[in-house]
Formats: sequence, C-alpha cells, structure tokens
Amino acid sequence: MTAHHDDDREALEAALAGRGPYELFACDPAFADTAAFCAHYGFDPADSANTIVVVGKGAEPVYAACVVLATHRLDVNRVVKGRFGRKASFASPEETRALTGHEIGGVTVFGLPADLPVWVDAAVMTRDRIVLGGGSRSWKVIAPPAILRTLTSAAVVEGLANPAPPRDPA
Repeated sequence: MTAHHDDDREALEAALAGRGPYELFACDPAFADTAAFCAHYGFDPADSANTIVVVGKGAEPVYAACVVLATHRLDVNRVVKGRFGRKASFASPEETRALTGHEIGGVTVFGLPADLPVWVDAAVMTRDRIVLGGGSRSWKVIAPPAILRTLTSAAVVEGLANPAPPRDPA
C-alpha cells in the first residue's frame, strides 16, 4: 500500500464518518471500471451503483451527480433534461475530475461539493447493499443504500434510469 492510497483511504473515511455502516474494499485500479470489477471480484452488477456526473448545457452550465445501478442506463435526454430544464449530457472526464477531484472509475458521492445535487435512481434504494466508487480507482464502498440518504444534497428520483437491454453475447 502506497502513501497515496493511504491518503485516498483517509479522505474517504473522513467523508463517510457518521453516515452509518459501510465497508471499504480495496481494488486493483486496473479493475476499477464496473464490468471488470464485478467480473474480477465476483460482485453482482445489480449491486454496483455508478456515480455519473451530468451537465445542463447553457451559458452557465449546471451539474449534478447521478447514482444509478450498473444494470440500468441513465435517462439523460428525458429525465435529467427535465430536472435541469435544459439540454443535458454526460460531463466529460475532464469536467468530472475538475468538479469532483475523482477519476472515472472511482467517482464517489461522498465528499462532493455541498452545492452539487445528487440524484439517486429509485432502483438503487431497493438493493440490500450497493457497491459505490471510493473517490479513487483503488477503493470501493460497500454499504446499505440508506447511506445515500445521509447526503444533504441527495434526492431519490423515480425513473432516473431504466433497465438496460440485455447485452448480446456475440
């Protein structure tokens, strides 16, 4: 374990303090992306919740962090656009890094700027436990979904994401 990873863990633990039960799970950064993580470590993708930053377009862009199950697809063109009241898209990896301080594959909702809305798809809340990014590609957070209700900027949104069509194995 390098000092860098210890710093990542300390920052994550500080952001999680007082939020209820959780487990930190160390992972190889090469397996941080959801599909690779689930396959390598044996987690059900239906328990994996991704944090995706979205942007409302305009002269003054607005942002939100969305939490959706890996088995679902964020409805950017209808629901996110409707919540922003303007055209919306996925934030670029550069925008995500600038806003959250996290790399894609490690974005977490814990420790984000207080004024950044967090929209949680209602399906996330139906799971017994969820696996979330840990703020770096080296850590994941395993916790009951109720931990998301401890975020003052969080709102549970019905239909924020829809079940993804099955993947064609070919």
